[in-house]
Amino acid sequence: MKKIKTAIIGAAGYTGGELLRLLLHHPACELVYVHSNSQKGKKVTEVHPDLIGETDLIFTDIVQTEGIEALFLGLPHGQTKGFLEKHVFPNNTVIIDLSTDFRDESHDFTYGLPEVNREKIKKANKIANPGCFATGIQLALAPAISRNWVKGTVHISGITGSTGAGKALSETTHFSYRTNNVSVYKLFTHQHLKEINQTFVQINPEFKEELLFVPYRGNFSRGIWITAYFPFEGKLQDALESYLEYYKDSPFTWVSETDIDLKQAVNTNKCLLHLKKEKGNLVIYSAIDNLLKGASGQAVQNFNLAFGLEENSGLSLKSIAF
Repeated sequence: MKKIKTAIIGAAGYTGGELLRLLLHHPACELVYVHSNSQKGKKVTEVHPDLIGETDLIFTDIVQTEGIEALFLGLPHGQTKGFLEKHVFPNNTVIIDLSTDFRDESHDFTYGLPEVNREKIKKANKIANPGCFATGIQLALAPAISRNWVKGTVHISGITGSTGAGKALSETTHFSYRTNNVSVYKLFTHQHLKEINQTFVQINPEFKEELLFVPYRGNFSRGIWITAYFPFEGKLQDALESYLEYYKDSPFTWVSETDIDLKQAVNTNKCLLHLKKEKGNLVIYSAIDNLLKGASGQAVQNFNLAFGLEENSGLSLKSIAF
């Protein structure tokens, strides 16, 4: 198999590290270089010691543009635009950006949620990877939005692990704050709401309902749990059948007829969904790994689609279970 010459820009953080772990073992990928300004000259295994014995790569601050067929951008939010203005890659290079910089439809990037935009992604060479909360919420509600079931406010709560805040320490990410603690942030104003609404309008141009989202910081490392609900007059079985039909061709989004828990999704590229009908509401649980289906795993899924590979190539990962 001819391997795709690939580079990662910003490979020292959590998402960059996950990309490294996935791409080093991807059957169609040749990692040409990994870039980091802060870690230049260091062995990758000094920064990501779990990769000892798996790579001899050294971080570089030199950006090679020619000959790169796939480029993953793991830069902090707000830095990707400037990077691409400074470093021009060939038109046929597939660029997958994991920041917020190109997720809005005013840019020429395709929004990389495969369950909604699979055919567009297959033809794209600029892909904006969705946000982690955005992924969990959109997959929880997309079938309902498509069938115009939502006729009023949608209530959503979501809790994320500490890795969702990135590797740089802040007051609310260090151990002494997070352990044995839960807190709310960005009440009703989370930045992912913009891309979520954009997708829902794409799915159903008539959609205009309010999404009231309460995000929580969790006292665990990784994973996202979403609970969403709205008034629903239909039967649970009909909703279940509609969800199963909507995701029948999606290799990573699974609708479970039994209760789910977060550990079933952690360390996988899956989104697990479970539906309930309670007190006149359709309730949807959604569980993903914020670093995989919410970031690097979904980026590799988009890489696979863009290069005509099997969608699950390099992503057959097992949950940690315990």
